[in-house]
Amino acid sequence: MIKKDILIGLIAGFIANTVGLFFAAWLLGDKSDVIGSIKTSLVEDFFGKLVSIGAVFNLLLFFYFLRRKKDYKARGVVLATLLIAIITFIVKFR
Repeated sequence: MIKKDILIGLIAGFIANTVGLFFAAWLLGDKSDVIGSIKTSLVEDFFGKLVSIGAVFNLLLFFYFLRRKKDYKARGVVLATLLIAIITFIVKFR
């Protein structure tokens, strides 16, 4: 049961961060070409900033799980955030 809750939180964290990334790219970039904005952020070296703004959705999800007393799902969201931070670090310094 605990592993299942952590996995659910991990998947929810990845989805929330992806949605946040697309929302940030839409908000800060060209409204008609979100994918193009993300590609431009990779070329112009501000992808990490978009991912960081997208992580705000993870923060909201984390506090949602804590308020609902779903501590293990909240741990999964934290784990997803850490994994995304590591991946972003690798992409940035590659």
